[in-house]
Amino acid sequence: MNWKTFLRWAAHAQLLPVLENGEEILVGGQAVMEGVMMRAPHSYCVAVRRPDGSYATEEAPLEKLSDKYPIFKYPIARGVGTLVYSMWLGLKALRFSANVALEAEMAREAAAKGETLPETGEKKASAEMPQWMMVAQIVFSLGFFILMYKFLPLLIATGLQKAFPVLDGWIILNLLDGIVRLAIFLGFLWVLSLSKDIHRVFEYHGAEHRVVFNFESGKPLTVANAQSFQTFHPRCGTSFLLVVMLVSIAVYALIPTSTFLARFLTRVAALPLIMGISYEIIRFAAKHKGSLLAWITAPGLWLQRITTQPPSDDQTEVAIRALDGAMEIEKQVGGELVIA
Repeated sequence: MNWKTFLRWAAHAQLLPVLENGEEILVGGQAVMEGVMMRAPHSYCVAVRRPDGSYATEEAPLEKLSDKYPIFKYPIARGVGTLVYSMWLGLKALRFSANVALEAEMAREAAAKGETLPETGEKKASAEMPQWMMVAQIVFSLGFFILMYKFLPLLIATGLQKAFPVLDGWIILNLLDGIVRLAIFLGFLWVLSLSKDIHRVFEYHGAEHRVVFNFESGKPLTVANAQSFQTFHPRCGTSFLLVVMLVSIAVYALIPTSTFLARFLTRVAALPLIMGISYEIIRFAAKHKGSLLAWITAPGLWLQRITTQPPSDDQTEVAIRALDGAMEIEKQVGGELVIA
């Protein structure tokens, strides 16, 4: 495997929480390498554009997590379950798109040598990323998240308090911690956005949002109709992460601790609760656009000016192909969709 392909996959994996959009009772999706994954309550489809313009697709039924484990039907728990499940599905979709990129790379290398690769159908790419690499990426992504957004902000905030006694105090520590965390997050997004490859992902992200809006509007699903909608969606992972950072400040303030280690472990242990609360806020705000909680999620929509970009017609077409594939299976195995 070319190291560039692996690094592309690694960078995309770090963006999964930003790009993911969807929940069990709604249509949503996620941008992947040169494509889009769309999911419905009981199905999903990944559509990736090959260099020759053809599609590589992968679709399958999905079992609703809340049907298998009833606890995930309840507030807070449903957010944790849905988000973990979405991350798993997102990594699976991302792996498929990486396989397609690897297939294209192998074809280019073979062409340079005057060789040809066997033809493949629309459903399956001929090259595959090793399973162990996917597991390693999950472990790395989790460790990266804890280091960047839990350990490092707390370390910097603690150092600032020691350097400037005027900043002493539990409430101030949590505010400093939250500000540093937000700064790291924004800086990380800005640096990644400078990459042409990631910029294309943000374009596919915009295509996914527009197609979801098109579907939710009830209008026929066409490129022209989809392109008439905005790229900022309230259920986007970008908005969710920003809400997580705001909620974490309040939650940490309610759990006083006296040592650095205790504060760090508390931040890690409280992550599921924060995720659950943030999910409920996003869910409520999406259904009650004039409410106070909707105002809380507004900065996430502003931030999508970075993480979503206007897509081309070709990119929007890919998103429609992904949603069509998911809906074909949904009609066979699913139930009625509830549109927020």
